Amino acid sequence: MNEDDDLETTDVADQKTGEGSTTFRLVTAAFGMLFVSVAVTIVVVTEFSVGPVLAAAVIGLLGADAIVCAYRNTRSLFSRIGPLP
Repeated sequence: MNEDDDLETTDVADQKTGEGSTTFRLVTAAFGMLFVSVAVTIVVVTEFSVGPVLAAAVIGLLGADAIVCAYRNTRSLFSRIGPLP
């Protein structure tokens, strides 16, 4: 076994898939930004009443949590909900 073979096996072993991968983090951050933008849109478009503001707050908090968790490389609250139908 030469040095080139060792480098190939470690490169393949270091590649992550699933949670913790760069792609997973980018997708999580993108969904977080989408949720925050939807929350802002809800507040701007709807009338200022309890229902829409509460929904916007929940959606905005989930989005902000997803962005922070993508940065910290941890699981977001939204990913812990489980598979949804």
